[in-house]
Amino acid sequence: MAAPRAGTGCGHWFSILALGVTLLKCLLIPTYHSTDFEVHRNWLAITHSLPISQWYYEATSEWTLDYPPFFAWFEYVLSHVAKYFDQEMLNIHNLNYCSSRTLLFQRFSVIVTDALFVYAVHECCKCIDGKKASKELTEKPKFILSVLLLWNCGLLIVDHIHFQYNGFLFGLMLLSIARLFQKRHMEGAVLFAILLHFKHIYLYVAPAYGIYLLRSYCFTASKPDGAVRWNSFSFIRLISLALIVFLVSALSLGPFLVLNQLPQVFSRLFPFKRGLCHAYWAPNFWALYNALDKVLSVIGLELKLLDPTEIPRASMTSGLVQQFEHTVLPSVTPLTTLICTMTAILPSVFCLWFKPQGPRGFLRCLVLCALSSFMFGWHVHEKAILLAILPMSILSVDKASDASIFLVLTTTGHYSLFPLLFTAPELPIKIFLMLLFTIYSISSLKTLFRKEKPLFNWMETFYLLGLVPMEVCCEFVFPFTSWKLTYPFIPLLLTSVYCAVGITYAWFRLYVSVLTGCLVGKTKKQ
Repeated sequence: MAAPRAGTGCGHWFSILALGVTLLKCLLIPTYHSTDFEVHRNWLAITHSLPISQWYYEATSEWTLDYPPFFAWFEYVLSHVAKYFDQEMLNIHNLNYCSSRTLLFQRFSVIVTDALFVYAVHECCKCIDGKKASKELTEKPKFILSVLLLWNCGLLIVDHIHFQYNGFLFGLMLLSIARLFQKRHMEGAVLFAILLHFKHIYLYVAPAYGIYLLRSYCFTASKPDGAVRWNSFSFIRLISLALIVFLVSALSLGPFLVLNQLPQVFSRLFPFKRGLCHAYWAPNFWALYNALDKVLSVIGLELKLLDPTEIPRASMTSGLVQQFEHTVLPSVTPLTTLICTMTAILPSVFCLWFKPQGPRGFLRCLVLCALSSFMFGWHVHEKAILLAILPMSILSVDKASDASIFLVLTTTGHYSLFPLLFTAPELPIKIFLMLLFTIYSISSLKTLFRKEKPLFNWMETFYLLGLVPMEVCCEFVFPFTSWKLTYPFIPLLLTSVYCAVGITYAWFRLYVSVLTGCLVGKTKKQ
């Protein structure tokens, strides 16, 4: 990640960064890949071999198609390239098929489609305020942001080792954000609508888009105190936005509406029977809730306050995706998580409405929507933390307070992804990638804001340094203890709970910052 000299042109140094990370991705091709590799191979086979009417019914493999239609068409297009590499990968009955050509095709398909992500990062860099620009290239906010996004170790781990196609999807999201910064609202709306029909997890941030476009695009003017000027409402603009949503949705869901298959599609997209938590608890509020329930149940059994025969047999730490009942605390339903998520999102949305603060206010709301959904959502995957980390990168080069929150969030969030790579050969790789990124992000942002107060207080420093003994205990000490056989879930539980504390702290700090800014702004206007 050697930086080019200050005299190098903007396009030149960006190209070097993009080429460097692309070469790194190529080096990661032989590494471990998860079951998601087979998931996407199976989706290639489904979309290539079957008519559209059977895509969301096919169940030969347990890895059924459960992404929106645009992603299914994306797999369909890829399959017509895949057939020139290895026709056998497109056979539905070839479960767990992984030839060398199949491996190369799927790995390179992720790398090639990342071109959209690279372009989106370039567009986002154009939106950065140049007030803090230094003579040294490596101290310029645009250069720092380029590295934070292009070389994001979480995205490298999830896409190019574990295996997924998040790069081009985040590219769509970042490009839509860039278009809103550039006041090209219609383009931003189109891109986000398309994104939703590629992967529905982006519904997490839909409230931020909806409110911002309504407040800052449909209403064309504000009063001197920042309040809404109701007579400035443009019905034409609202109709335009509604038409975008309708047309994109019709293009995506229309064929399945004609086939009378929408209920089947939605049952695949929203499988609530999977349970509150994933096999490895995402480091959110429910991880803390589950851990507390586990502690209370152990205490209850020791004190003989609980009857062992009445404790639910489904274990929260069995490593299985399943429905379960909590032992002591009330069990959580999908409706409960929905209410908690909406309650957590509403204050940020209100701030965006009553004090928009332009595109940066929108971006803060987007990050809070992503974090709130991650904190309280149903069956959240640990990988969803990237939905908050990547857009937060843009804020981190603008204000020291945001940089501080970003560093806590990104360090904790990236470490929480470590359990995804549990094989021995990948241990030094994930540690190296995280150290490289973390050292760079901390040092570069400290340099950028060197004239302001320190980015960390003693408590934050102590917490982040605690990740080192945590990793030593989980990876190098625990495997050699007798507990590995009797309590194999302990490393996952400790990682999840410890990281949940850091992510909760970052979420709370960002919320305090947004709400304080909103209240202070109102007080000044009064």
